[in-house]
Amino acid sequence: MSEQNLPLPEGHYVELPSGLRLHYLDEGNGPAVIWLHGSGPGASGYSNFKGNVPDFVAAGYRNLVLDLPGFGRSDKPDNVNYDLAFFVAALRGFMDALDLPRATLLGNSLGGAIALGMTLEQPQRVERLILMAPGGVEARETYFEMEGIRRMVEVYGRGPMGVEEMRQVMSLQLYDATGLEESLLAERAAVAVTQPANLFSTMLVPDMTERLSEIQCPILGFWGTNDLFNPPSGADKFLAGAPRARFLMVNRCGHWVQVEHRELFNRTCLDFLAHG
Repeated sequence: MSEQNLPLPEGHYVELPSGLRLHYLDEGNGPAVIWLHGSGPGASGYSNFKGNVPDFVAAGYRNLVLDLPGFGRSDKPDNVNYDLAFFVAALRGFMDALDLPRATLLGNSLGGAIALGMTLEQPQRVERLILMAPGGVEARETYFEMEGIRRMVEVYGRGPMGVEEMRQVMSLQLYDATGLEESLLAERAAVAVTQPANLFSTMLVPDMTERLSEIQCPILGFWGTNDLFNPPSGADKFLAGAPRARFLMVNRCGHWVQVEHRELFNRTCLDFLAHG
């Protein structure tokens, strides 16, 4: 399936100097918030955040919902290493292409790790951080011991992921999977078959825990206590290391706080953006 035939809204594209073409949605006007999704098979900015962006638009923010390279409608090269440096370079190039000197970065899982990497590399360009179960504060081995990661790798390793295979993986993202929408499964299954084999095999994110003390911008974080993909104890590392961090721990919640507790997430984020 080509990117043109994906069951996702089509927005805008930018081409970076490297030739990499990135797709993004651009909704609303006001201070910029860049939305960075996670790394699961079939992920896209739209499928991660479609229930959140409208409230941010209504509150007066410009929302740039990026499809990371290898995901959504963005380019998916099969000759690169999808490591943190690659993703941070893509984000930096994206901000340059849109002439954005500063923005709030909002990231879930892998997207949270990319937001951290960008903040450590170019702190002057990051106004605030909003993080949901962010990666980048554990050793790689720790993630692969998590039930959600192990099951995802197992299902992914069997071959092409259809809707039912996607259901098996996505059910692990949520504490209560009864609300899993068929449209979301279809969106992600359609994207998954377009993704290159090297995407997950070359994905490498370092443990940045020791550098959290360098981050001076305000941080708002969320973590579900029932997260099967990323240890909730990661929140303690931010609270101990980053001087301006606050985290909201949510029970009866898995890896997707913004989906399972949408109203709480939206309301808390907008208060943070308005009042710091």
